[in-house]
Amino acid sequence: MLTVHDKAPDFTLFATPDQKVSLSEFRGSNVVLAFYPADWSPVCSDQMALYNEMLKYFKKYNAQILGISVDSRWCHLAFSQSRNLHFPLLADFEPKGDISKQYGVYNEAEGECDRALFVIGKDGVIAWSYRSPTAINPGADGILDALESLTNH
Repeated sequence: MLTVHDKAPDFTLFATPDQKVSLSEFRGSNVVLAFYPADWSPVCSDQMALYNEMLKYFKKYNAQILGISVDSRWCHLAFSQSRNLHFPLLADFEPKGDISKQYGVYNEAEGECDRALFVIGKDGVIAWSYRSPTAINPGADGILDALESLTNH
């Protein structure tokens, strides 16, 4: 798993059925990458709902949150609409788990992403990372602490 001081690998993934998003688009802003196992699972649903509620706090730190899983862009669309999410969910779908593998958080045995968080500074370097047990929602405290430390530099 990539850690503090590693350069965050750039990527381009589908955010909607017809729109792609690249990490490099957010250079100059802080970025939170939230890798998660699967749309529709109870813990993932709770985690993404929490981040949706925290958007105003992320904005306070000039941070964009991006959810990433190996689900398809169509699955993300349905999940995002059903949960009324207001941030992109990116499809690490084909080749399956390619970006998750680059970040060191792909679970080969399960065929999905581990539950992992990365806070990337404006310079594209990872400022904080955390891998959570799959069954546990990691919450937002670590993210907010990392964003706070970036603004105090």
